[in-house]
Amino acid sequence: MELWDIYDINRNKTRRKHKRGVPLSAGDYHLVVHVWLVNKKGEILLTKRQQNKPHPNLWECPGGSVLAGENSLEGAIREVKEEIGIDLSKCNGKLIKSERRDVFNDFYDAWLFNQSVEITDITLQQEEVSDVKWVTKSELEHIYKSNNLVPTLSYFKILYH
Repeated sequence: MELWDIYDINRNKTRRKHKRGVPLSAGDYHLVVHVWLVNKKGEILLTKRQQNKPHPNLWECPGGSVLAGENSLEGAIREVKEEIGIDLSKCNGKLIKSERRDVFNDFYDAWLFNQSVEITDITLQQEEVSDVKWVTKSELEHIYKSNNLVPTLSYFKILYH
C-alpha cells in the first residue's frame, strides 16, 4: 500500500496521509516528481511507458508520486532507482520547475540531473517501463511534435536553458 503526504493549496504539509488509488478530497494535494537526466553529450534520457499504463507507449522522463515522509529530492532519487535501476547523486540534482496543478490535485517538481549512464547499466521496472533511450534535443522535439511524448511534459524546452 502506497501512502502520500497530503498538502494544502499553498503546499503546506498537513498531518494527514493519503492512500494511492483513492480519489483526493477537494483542496488536498500530493507531490509528484519528474526527473530529467542529461549526459555529458547533452542527450536526454527518455523512458517508454508500458502499454497498460495511462498514456501507453509514450515517451517520458522517469518520475512519479513522492511517498509519505519523503521530500521532493528523495522521491526523485527513489523513483529513478525503482524505474530504471540507476543511483543518482543528490549533488547532481537541480530543481528546474515547480508548479501546482489543480486539475491533478498535485504539486509537481521537475528535477534535472547531469549524470551520464550507460544504457547497458539500466534495469527496467517491467510494470512501468518498456524501453529507454538517450535522445538529442532535436530528437526530443520530433518526439513531442509527433505526439509521442506524454502531454504533461510539454514544458520540456526549459531543459535547453
